[in-house]
Amino acid sequence: MRVLTLGGGTVGRWVADMLCRRRHSVTVIDNDPENVRRLNSELDVRAIEGSASQATLLFQADVLSADLCLAVTGDDEVNIVGASMAKALGARRSIARVYAPALRDLSTFDYQSHFRIDSLLSLEQLSALELARAIRNPDSIPLEHFARGQLEVYELDVATGADAAGQRLTDLKLPSGVRVGSIARDGRMWIASGADETRPGDRVSLVGMPDDVAKARDLFSGSTGKKRASKVMVAGGGETGYHVAASLCSHGYRVTLLELAAHRCDILAKLLPEVTVVNANANRRSILEDEGAGTVDYFVACTGNDENNIMAGVEARELGASRVLCLVGRPDYANVVGKLGIDRAVSERDVVARQILGFLNEGAIISQRKLPNGAIAVCELEVMEGSRVTQAPLADLPLAGRCLIAGFQRDGFVRVPRADDTLQADDIVVALVDQDAAGECLPLFDRG
Repeated sequence: MRVLTLGGGTVGRWVADMLCRRRHSVTVIDNDPENVRRLNSELDVRAIEGSASQATLLFQADVLSADLCLAVTGDDEVNIVGASMAKALGARRSIARVYAPALRDLSTFDYQSHFRIDSLLSLEQLSALELARAIRNPDSIPLEHFARGQLEVYELDVATGADAAGQRLTDLKLPSGVRVGSIARDGRMWIASGADETRPGDRVSLVGMPDDVAKARDLFSGSTGKKRASKVMVAGGGETGYHVAASLCSHGYRVTLLELAAHRCDILAKLLPEVTVVNANANRRSILEDEGAGTVDYFVACTGNDENNIMAGVEARELGASRVLCLVGRPDYANVVGKLGIDRAVSERDVVARQILGFLNEGAIISQRKLPNGAIAVCELEVMEGSRVTQAPLADLPLAGRCLIAGFQRDGFVRVPRADDTLQADDIVVALVDQDAAGECLPLFDRG
């Protein structure tokens, strides 16, 4: 595919190299002549010098034929303007990297929809969600970009004695915001339907709003009673640390956050009133010991420096932390930290690579991710004008057993559909699709 990358700095160069290795045609725009020289001499790309937010440069880079535009400069505003212009000038899909949390806050203004950008990606938020998910729902499937991250897919086994065991799905009293997406049994996986009956040992996937998914899990796991709130210590109060703490404290975790900069501590204390914010250096063993790092259920190191994260994680492990997670920028570090007693390492580059590669699709598909066994894919689809899925209610479409509409976004709001709902042009749909039936189901969303 043809990919236009706006920005040739650290992130832009890495993205361009990754895509070239996968044999995509890549053009890069960057305003630093030295970056342009290095890109042209060291990578198999076409690099152009100039501003990523100027229409003349976008035309020179052949934006009209671009399948995907990735705006990854170091300036949020340039990324938003560049991605928006690229989409308006003919790029099929556009993605902008942003840093400021306000740009992703739908309660104030919907920048993504206003500028008609397909996705706003934050390396810091994506990394934080990966770390938080490893604590909250280690079996959940990463769907950060689907429906603005408002939907979740969670896989679990049906326990013997669970309320759902031996029940037809139509008879289960599931929360309104969740659906059973798939069932796996005896080595076979299929899209669930209301007539299916779950059995002990089945592996099911729940799709829906995170809070409703959490409630529905008890029906299948058989767990009852209130659990002790897990204790988490987060080292580093930057954007990644902030998002980790915010995600966990909103789900009942007792979070302590260590941050060295006093002014940042003041900001965090206001933003996270339920989090214990401590002005301290997380790389000093004595401080970790004094603050109780050895008694926590989870220790998360995300200070912004790989070596500091690894050292803090090792110290926390030696002090007695039950599980240790680290954020690392270098993917090769992720392969060795396990030898140091660190349970999970998350690489920013690996997280973003999954996002970008998921957007390299054709037709109505915006992005897609396969479930672990590969038989079913979770797809984000754009409903095209005049497509066949807009011509009848969901219950009347030829999708049963082959494609499950798990949720859709309309006018900025996401919800789980009912059988009598009818899709409209420009809706964004999240669907579970049987790979064997994808050739028949996906064209239903294309332009008529």
